[in-house]
Amino acid sequence: MPTILITGANRGIGLEFVRQYAADGWTVHACCRLPEKADALSAIEGSVAVHAADVTNHSSLETLSKNISGPIDVLVVNAGVHGKGAGDFGVLDYDVWRGVIETNVFGAVATAEAFTTQVINAKGKIAFISSKMGSISDASGGAMAYRTSKTALNMAAKVVACALSSEGVAVGVYHPGWVETDMGGPNALIKPDRSVKGLRKLIEKAPVTPSPEFLAYDGAKIPW
Repeated sequence: MPTILITGANRGIGLEFVRQYAADGWTVHACCRLPEKADALSAIEGSVAVHAADVTNHSSLETLSKNISGPIDVLVVNAGVHGKGAGDFGVLDYDVWRGVIETNVFGAVATAEAFTTQVINAKGKIAFISSKMGSISDASGGAMAYRTSKTALNMAAKVVACALSSEGVAVGVYHPGWVETDMGGPNALIKPDRSVKGLRKLIEKAPVTPSPEFLAYDGAKIPW
């Protein structure tokens, strides 16, 4: 059976990715910071292995990579934070902002680097979960820390695509929609199952290219 590794797997769309792929018989490596507190994740049936991994602790990713040496067909780089305590222009908390960058950018790239060999061996795919809020063309005010982190992630993902396309690896950059999760809040427009179903379709048909498009869960193109 194919294998998938998902970061930020204990809640939100990460948890839904685990549910759906496990239900379809995939071998799932589900990563989160505190597995002992991930009750909903641990309750999912199927071939699911739960791993402790903090994407801001790069050595933990390297250790995990040594323990998961087999091919990885899909790597979902999903772990992220909003940084709601960062404030906004004029009252920014730069320490909080720095933490958002550490997770959303450095953590995402470190995850891709840690498992590059496994993805190459599978001629697999890397899916970076970004946000429309990272689009410069579509930008509005507010959420300085989150917006800038996702813009940086988008650039990093395109650089990764350039680096790995010659190895037969497809890299995708995706906006999951405004999803009803802890981060998205109760007023969000869509449920996690709808978002992940759409994302899975896009991941499945992601092309090998050095210049991937920025796509919403429903296939709509988003300007960079």
